[in-house]
Amino acid sequence: MRLAHVLFLALVAPVAIASASADDGGGWHLNAAAGRAIIDEQFDDGTLLDTSSTAFRFSLGYRFGDYIGLEAGYHNFGDFEQETLIDGTPADVSLSADGFTLALTGRIPLGERVAILGRAGAFFWNGRAQINDVTSASPDDTNLLLGLGVGYQVAAPLMITADVSHYALDDADSTVFSIGLEYRFGQR
Repeated sequence: MRLAHVLFLALVAPVAIASASADDGGGWHLNAAAGRAIIDEQFDDGTLLDTSSTAFRFSLGYRFGDYIGLEAGYHNFGDFEQETLIDGTPADVSLSADGFTLALTGRIPLGERVAILGRAGAFFWNGRAQINDVTSASPDDTNLLLGLGVGYQVAAPLMITADVSHYALDDADSTVFSIGLEYRFGQR
């Protein structure tokens, strides 16, 4: 039921706000970002995973005026790898996840060049867990994503962004710190 609420808000709220906005700050944009994904979890079997990996994401979005938008994208967490103890025996553990995102985005301008950025939505993901190079699980689910960041407009169509995003991945959560670029189409 939670996914239905997110999808409803992601699809209906921007349209309602756009119809009330006389703003010309809207339009299509393309984002690309890369950074570090961190996982620090103790699983039910006692396995402790405290490691990071290189992550990246791409998204295409539409902003309805200066404040509210909608974006869809792809996020890859890379491979979380660590040697750990399972029942007292050393083991190499590897976790990976990637998937698609759908999010409602928000933007609060702080002058002509700087803005606070936010997003909330759903992450439709697939994962793989391996112990000593043997696949032990291939989970997939839809979970919450939340992000908060800042953007700096370096030129009319180009913004540099820095953000932190939280992704729920069933029994594990990952925090991603990233730096990216946003290109707005049709802006000069």
